[in-house]
Amino acid sequence: MADALLPDGVRIAYDAVGPADATPVVLIHGHPFDRTMWAPQLADLAPDFRVIAPDLRGYGGSTVVPGTTPFDVFARDVEALLDRLGVQRFVLGGLSMGGQIAMECVRLFGDRVTALVLADTSPVAETEEGRAWRRDLAERLLREGMKPHADEVLHKMVAPHSAPAVQDHVHRMMCATDPEGAAAALRGRAERPDYRALLARRPTPTLLVVGAEDTYTPVAEATALHATLPNATLRVLDAAAHLPNLERPAEFNAALRGFLAAVTDPASAR
Repeated sequence: MADALLPDGVRIAYDAVGPADATPVVLIHGHPFDRTMWAPQLADLAPDFRVIAPDLRGYGGSTVVPGTTPFDVFARDVEALLDRLGVQRFVLGGLSMGGQIAMECVRLFGDRVTALVLADTSPVAETEEGRAWRRDLAERLLREGMKPHADEVLHKMVAPHSAPAVQDHVHRMMCATDPEGAAAALRGRAERPDYRALLARRPTPTLLVVGAEDTYTPVAEATALHATLPNATLRVLDAAAHLPNLERPAEFNAALRGFLAAVTDPASAR
């Protein structure tokens, strides 16, 4: 693990593995997790790619900033970190909220994104009901801490039949998240815009991945997004819910590697 101090004083923790001169792949975690959710992907891709997985502000080893964290702030943190690391162009991936932050990165500095990986995420703006729910949940996390919520949603995050070690990892990540950081992200997420038009007019190669048992972002939603994108591939992973990269890592990694092979040449990037 390393960390970088950004211009506004926020410290971002991150993992960076693989050859420094290989094609960069940046992976953004979801809520309420941290960069360790990408451990199977870092291990698999490290021989051939430069893989960078940051902790978003408010999560993991990064600085916790109370209040509200809008998506553009998360995206500018990613941009600032990559500037510090000397990474100009890169493949960008994100899961759930991380996928929405990846979409915000495309909005703000999409010319640097050579390909996009969106897993179990939605480009649709939040509804009024959803805004109220996220704001209420933010207050609940501050009152109760993370564990009661983690207990409730564990088997929506990962399928009940997933490996016990995976369930334990996901539960640990949720419980370890600082409630202030989680609440700030929830408030920001409540105000997210609609990214469908943005994505539909960009020819960026895109891989969509979704767990067949995901109830947060169902297969139907991924299928609808796939139909609107000019250069997209859709992979549905069986026996997985909202975190297929952890529940079905071999299948997720195979889909990711296949996509990367089609859009990059790791050997020529060195």
